[in-house]
Amino acid sequence: MKYVNQAVPKVDAKALVTGKGVYVNDLAPSDCLIVKVVRSPYAHALIKSIDKSKAMLVPGIEAVFTYEDCPDKRFTLAGQTYPEPSPYDRLILDQRVRFVGDPVAIVAGKTEEAVLKAMKLVKVQYDVLEPVLDFRTAKDNEILVHPEDNWRSLAPVGADNKRNLCAHDECSDGDVDAVLASCKYVVDQTYHTKANQQAMMETFRTYCYMDAYGRLNVVGSTQVPFHVRRILANALDIPKSKVRIIKPRIGGGFGAKQTAVGEMYPAFVTWMTGKPSKMIFTREESLIASSPRHEMEIHVRVGADEDGIIKAIDMYTLSNTGAYGEHGPTTVGLSGHKSIPLYGKAEAFRFTYDVVYTNYMSAGAYRGYGATQGIFALESAVDELAKQLDMDAVKLREMNLVREGQVMPAYYGETANSCALDRCLARAKEMIGWDEKGMRKDMGNGKVRGLGVAMSMQGSGISSCDTASVTIKVNDDGFYTLMIGATDMGTGCDTILSQMAADCLDCSMDEIVVHGVDTDISPYDCGSYASSTTYVTGMAVMKTCETLRKKISEKGAKYLGCPVEDVEFDGEKVLNLKTGESISRKDIGNKVMCFNDDALSASEAFTSPVSPPPFMVGMAEVEIDKETGAIELIDYAAVVDCGTVVNPNLARVQTEGGIAQGIGMAMYEDIVYSAKGKNYSNSFMQYKIPSRLDVGTIRVEFESSYEPTGPFGAKSIGEIVINTPSPAIANAVDHAVGARIRELPITAEKIFWGIQEQEKQK
Repeated sequence: MKYVNQAVPKVDAKALVTGKGVYVNDLAPSDCLIVKVVRSPYAHALIKSIDKSKAMLVPGIEAVFTYEDCPDKRFTLAGQTYPEPSPYDRLILDQRVRFVGDPVAIVAGKTEEAVLKAMKLVKVQYDVLEPVLDFRTAKDNEILVHPEDNWRSLAPVGADNKRNLCAHDECSDGDVDAVLASCKYVVDQTYHTKANQQAMMETFRTYCYMDAYGRLNVVGSTQVPFHVRRILANALDIPKSKVRIIKPRIGGGFGAKQTAVGEMYPAFVTWMTGKPSKMIFTREESLIASSPRHEMEIHVRVGADEDGIIKAIDMYTLSNTGAYGEHGPTTVGLSGHKSIPLYGKAEAFRFTYDVVYTNYMSAGAYRGYGATQGIFALESAVDELAKQLDMDAVKLREMNLVREGQVMPAYYGETANSCALDRCLARAKEMIGWDEKGMRKDMGNGKVRGLGVAMSMQGSGISSCDTASVTIKVNDDGFYTLMIGATDMGTGCDTILSQMAADCLDCSMDEIVVHGVDTDISPYDCGSYASSTTYVTGMAVMKTCETLRKKISEKGAKYLGCPVEDVEFDGEKVLNLKTGESISRKDIGNKVMCFNDDALSASEAFTSPVSPPPFMVGMAEVEIDKETGAIELIDYAAVVDCGTVVNPNLARVQTEGGIAQGIGMAMYEDIVYSAKGKNYSNSFMQYKIPSRLDVGTIRVEFESSYEPTGPFGAKSIGEIVINTPSPAIANAVDHAVGARIRELPITAEKIFWGIQEQEKQK
């Protein structure tokens, strides 16, 4: 291939490094209304009254809206394919507030100063209610987060609002209890991962205006333009044909923008007033009223025989969806379905989960999407099992890991048609120097080093669900326009898809113009989530190119006056194989602009009944001060199997960035609440994300397999890269000082007390 598997620079690289990238706020006119929301100071309350009269007297204030002005029609903000698994439990504004930060009024004005002043003058009287703040006691609690009768669940996910239950399910294969009872070694432990913020550079932001035809135009920083169109139509209770979504450049998302966190407020203002408006979340708002990772507590039982063969895995996940159910029923499934299948010799498994409502900020999608939490739990438990067996942690995994060709019962019965997990493990072991260093090394200066390992898997889109469409047209002079509905949020999908199209069409990438997402123009795509773009949209590109090549051949044959069977298109020209006569793509492109009744374009869609998993191994080396518990990450070696690597440079930076985020989850990031449900982690002073100085040395390699169902043999890479740091670092800490940390983040304090506990037991 000329472009696929090559380190091609991003198509927008020059614009980005010269500061020419155009984002939402760059497009909003200076005279549009400024929109902000008044937020609840209580975790759970009913609004008794709202007095907005004084706020309306502030010069420059255009409107103040309360729940009395909004439709009483529930919807979900989750960017998912209809019918969404997430319950319809939202209103634009509700009389019942369900977390500290829940909106109670929308204020729109000509200046930010006027809006801020008016917000202080909105007087709200609350009937303060007892909140549900412990997710372990939320299920069947007498206090209901959603007692309303118009709450709806469109999909059979086991939801019941009268039980504070957003989702419930159980699946199994074999007799888990019997197999565990027969195991000589069993680990039975509970692991806890807290919520994490995506912390993307660009906060949530939206600009809205009405066009000449009375349609609502929304320019939004979103990963899911087509889903946002449906969400806003549902929220405003207007026809979907009245809504148009335009996606400019996105300053990062990481899953946060798979939820329509802020779009509905300026959309409602513009729809009601007819005037353009914009809403820019502050960093504080993005931290206290957004869509962080789901907090999960995972109970794991894993058993092995005397030889170290893992026979059974039993997992129960309790997930905290917070005040609303966005992505609650879907993230939780990955905690088991994307962890248990890593162990291919298990004779039985059981995976059960509950997702509960509480009076905390609503959770949502975050890179890894539930698999991150589940892999932390299971990979920690497997390491504890290795300790029971007195076996090397890598050796135990080598004996039990899933291999190519195996059926994975816990992964919806799919077969691992492409799997280089064994080679990933061997390569990572070599990179970190596992055998040479050993799992523990005393440095002789009061510090000790430890090595830890973890494996992971993810998916490539949502099987039998995700759909992507692509349109490619030939223009005058023969250049191509590639129109996609997939959302480039810094991941480089515009580049990846252009690489594929250029190789399929045998042309230069410079001859392909990529058109960003506009729901009025772009072909349908579910959006950029679930690691779907390279695999799902990539296959749509290949199908479309194949169709277009046939059309170009047919058109060339017509102009050459010969049967289409006699011609061949080589990317530059259509050649008559019998006479040697040819016509160039440029000439064809110009000729179809005149006296032509057949558009020279093609559009194809793709969906897949399977979701081939990428695999990864991560190994961490940490150094710990035995006296204080202070921890430093020295080295991180990672090896990824994402099928064919379409663009090695982009794949590498994706991996490095994901690992850095995983290190943040493992060692630094912690959302802290007060006893009354107030989020104290409301700035980067309180919510620590790692800088380049905090992540040590990150080294990345690839062990490519070939996925027969993927474009050029490719699988996904976007999400899997965040999954290994937490368990690998936790395992390294245990190997170093014998302190098993089962709750993230792993801090010096936790390590210190873990060391003290070990000393007591000696």
